[in-house]
Amino acid sequence: MNQDLSIVSLILHASFTVKLVIAALLAVSLASWSVIFSKLISLSKIKTSNEAFEQEFWSGKNLNELFSTVSAKQNGAPLERIFVAGMREFLKLRERRVAEPSALLDGARRAMRASFQRELDAMESHLSFLASVGSVSPYVGLFGTIWGIMHAFVGLSNLTQVTLATVAPGIAEALVATAIGLFAAIPAVLAYNRFARQIDRSAITLETFIEEFSNILQRNAGQPVAGK
Repeated sequence: MNQDLSIVSLILHASFTVKLVIAALLAVSLASWSVIFSKLISLSKIKTSNEAFEQEFWSGKNLNELFSTVSAKQNGAPLERIFVAGMREFLKLRERRVAEPSALLDGARRAMRASFQRELDAMESHLSFLASVGSVSPYVGLFGTIWGIMHAFVGLSNLTQVTLATVAPGIAEALVATAIGLFAAIPAVLAYNRFARQIDRSAITLETFIEEFSNILQRNAGQPVAGK
């Protein structure tokens, strides 16, 4: 007697616990794909906007004019927000008649480092979720498989004659949970590794800018900030 061993049929005929595990894994997989697409878009925008600001910054534009333009933006690039934080603190200390160049530079650097940490935290948001999905999903699927196999063998204990045809459906139902666990985990792991590399490169870009801008501020510490 032929039996329907399609994925949908196996899930529908699985035990309640296995169905619950599969439903949880599918929900987690859907959530991880949502995070993946969101991160793809946001990190791409960050890279593009950072590159655009770097070109404008190194074009020789007056720093005061650039500060006025960038600080008026609602949603700027991470580099722009770091620049604004450092420049604002630098100008604020100048207004307070702080004349010591090292004090001016230290204040600006602290402001930029604080802004850098906020930007890094924002870029790394939801990465821990992808890491958790990638590490936990296979074990959750394995739990569903073990439970399904146990449930299948308990059912077989009531049969007088056990053949491969009677064993196969129950085992197949249980193995679906492991397959879905891997389906949820593999994309999450791949995405996590890719995003982690992109964020590392972005962090290097931000830190390099902080050092370069600090050098510019150091040169301008004893005179009006006009250019580079």
